[in-house]
Amino acid sequence: MEKKRNRRKKWTRFRHKVVRDLVSLPLLCYSRLHYGFRAEPFPEGKGRQFLILMNHQTAFDQFFIGLLFKQPVYYVATEDIFSNGWISSLIRYLVAPIPIKKATADVRAVLNCRQVASEGGTIAIAPEGNRTYSGRTGYMKPAISGLIKCLKLPVAFVRIEGGYGVEPRWAGAGRKGKMTARVSRVMEPEEYLELSDEQLLGEVRKELSVDENVVNGVFKSKKTAERMERVLYVCPDCGLTRFTSKGRLVTCNTCGKTVRYSEDKQMTGEGFDFPYRFFGEWYDAQEAFVRTLDLSAYLDKPMFTDTARFSEVIPYKRKRKISKHAAISLFGDRLEIDGQVYAFSDISAMSVLGKNKLNFYYQKSIYQFKGDVTFNALKYMNIYYHSKKEGEENEFLGL
Repeated sequence: MEKKRNRRKKWTRFRHKVVRDLVSLPLLCYSRLHYGFRAEPFPEGKGRQFLILMNHQTAFDQFFIGLLFKQPVYYVATEDIFSNGWISSLIRYLVAPIPIKKATADVRAVLNCRQVASEGGTIAIAPEGNRTYSGRTGYMKPAISGLIKCLKLPVAFVRIEGGYGVEPRWAGAGRKGKMTARVSRVMEPEEYLELSDEQLLGEVRKELSVDENVVNGVFKSKKTAERMERVLYVCPDCGLTRFTSKGRLVTCNTCGKTVRYSEDKQMTGEGFDFPYRFFGEWYDAQEAFVRTLDLSAYLDKPMFTDTARFSEVIPYKRKRKISKHAAISLFGDRLEIDGQVYAFSDISAMSVLGKNKLNFYYQKSIYQFKGDVTFNALKYMNIYYHSKKEGEENEFLGL
């Protein structure tokens, strides 16, 4: 009886293959119609177990991976999807993703990956841990090298290209265009176990590096610029500000200058010379501005104020609503939420989820903002990480 109680519950199940086979055709049809998606065949993957590493461009990337591989794939996913009551329970039953606490070191996630690997399961993870905002493959934590060596599985590198044109992370609507996913390389254990962790990280970055700040197609939409205010908060002329977007145009609320975002992803000023050709250049300039920002100027007055739904996240269970319309103020050293102070010194991490959610880890609790469709969560995370590393060269701003 004692042995039965201590026996570890099996993670991989036969039903996961049944679910994968049942949904593959509908997913393929939807992916082609909605995303213009094409998967390059990977016949060498049949019957093999892999650790899949991919770059992350759209909210649908995990399904594209599922169309490349014939076996069930166990995705490493942010804990946010596991805190939604019965919906989370259904997801666990059908596909059993591997939960990970975003922006923190999660030993439990590593142990779960080891279990799935030991049971013959194929695992998929995006080393960026985030969808790209800029169109470029983002920062990767060095810990990915240790995970690869720990699991000792063949590594299949999957490059997703065109997804940023079809569905930018900040966008309110998708566009008609073309995108692809392909296995660019398979790296066997005997190859990477001879490399140092730093060398292996370099190989991962090289294989997954994609830059969409080029003209590589037409992505048709009448709303190409809508919801850019979810990521933009620095004007080249005004500094910290807010933006309003409509259709193909985004406008600075301070100076009134308007920029057009075309279907080929190029940007032009309406009646003036705009300094950035692609969105990624503006994004880089925004980060550079933040890295030189003097936060001491914002200890008595807030940089920004917002209203959002405020909840406590009960990990792997639910979210407890604290306020439907919380008043949030961002200072140089703290958040104030409905008058209560959350000092940056007591916050261990922040992470942006999806398009308009922000998690922050305060003492022993996890809290979440969820704003309206224009809510910019990115600025909170960027300012928080700047406060932690202020003055350091190329300081990490959370993405």
